[in-house]
Parts: sequence; C-alpha cells; structure tokens
Amino acid sequence: MDLFDLTGKTAVVTGGAKGIGAAAMALLRKHGARTVSLDLADGCDVTDEAAVKRALEKAGGVDILVNNAGRAARKPATDLTVAEWNEVVELNLTATFVCSRLAHPHMKQRGGGVIVNLASIMGFSGGLFPNASYQASKGGVVNLTRALALEWAADNIRVNAVAPTFVRTDLTVPIFSKPEVLKTVMSHTPLGRLPEVEDIAAAILYLCSPAARCVTGITLPVDSGYLAR
Repeated sequence: MDLFDLTGKTAVVTGGAKGIGAAAMALLRKHGARTVSLDLADGCDVTDEAAVKRALEKAGGVDILVNNAGRAARKPATDLTVAEWNEVVELNLTATFVCSRLAHPHMKQRGGGVIVNLASIMGFSGGLFPNASYQASKGGVVNLTRALALEWAADNIRVNAVAPTFVRTDLTVPIFSKPEVLKTVMSHTPLGRLPEVEDIAAAILYLCSPAARCVTGITLPVDSGYLAR
C-alpha cells in the first residue's frame, strides 16, 4: 500500500496560484490528486461565500481542502486600523472557516475527507516583529483546527494544520529583502536554514495522505526549531 497515494481524490487549494499554495498543488498532483485552485488569479475570492460555493460545485466536490490563502499587515498595533485588522482576519480566519464549512457536506457525502489549514508559528508565538492581526488570526486558525477536528471526526473528516516559520514568498518580501531583519530571523532559527515552499508542501501532503489516517486536530510546525526555545 502506498501511504501517500491520492489517486482519485479532488484537492481544492485556496491561494493556489503561487507560493506555498502552488507548491502544494504540484505535490498533490504528483501523488495522484486532481487539483483545483481557488485564487483571485483564478477568478475566485475566497472571502466571498457564494463564489466559494459555486467553485466547489464546479469542481464536482472535494475530498481534500487546503486553506492556504492569507495576508498580513505588518505594523505596530497602535498604527493598525480596524479596516486593516478586519481584512487580515477575514482572509486568514473567517475564509478558512467558511471554506471548511462549505466543503463539509461534499466530504460527508463521500464518506470522509481531509482539511489542512495554514497556521503559522505566529499562532503559538508573540512573534519577532509587530504583526498583531496576523498573529491573532493564526492563533484562531490553530484553535479552529482543533474545534473542527473534534466536531467532524464522526463524519470521518480529519482537520489539521501546518505552522510554517518564515518562508520565502510574496508575503515575506519585507523580511527577506532586509538583511538586518533576516539576521534577526536567523538568530531564532536553530537549524540555521529556513524552509522552502516545497518543505511546507511536503507537510501538507503528509497530513492529506493515508499515512496520517489517525492524525487529526494537530498543528504541525515546520519551523527549523523556532518553537523549541
């Protein structure tokens, strides 16, 4: 038995056009899944409940959902407007809930499914830089993952999350483009190397696969040792 075989499964990935989402789609396809991206670049705003519902119906259902779409507003909390706060929470947390809730009936009808949420080490940590809305939203994702895992276990739906450290994507350009900021990050990275998007995709694949059939409700850090301190 191939513990990573996803043949015949339909995997829906939010924010699948680039970065971690694109890497996850490529790896899931490599292991047999049919992949569908829900991304602004593909014409779907995942904060629009009706649009997500239409997209899932068009996809013909869903066996695997990867809630990857996210954003940040890096600035001191005293400078963060309520509108900016709401934008981050809406995409990082509320859309994760809505997409999961809409995927649930499709998965239940198929006898089960898998949801993998993108949390962050910031969901367990106050972080290194001012980013209150992101940290709060990702903390919410961690506990939403636990809550849905318990609620939907009876439907044979596993719900887990991955918590990356800093990964080179469009979202982290402000980190990787400043040597002094990157130096601070590396001082909190015991392994001395940061993960690439493919490393996060590998963790996602594991949680989506039969290899993790008894794993639910957990958030798996891919953090080069950040949270071990």
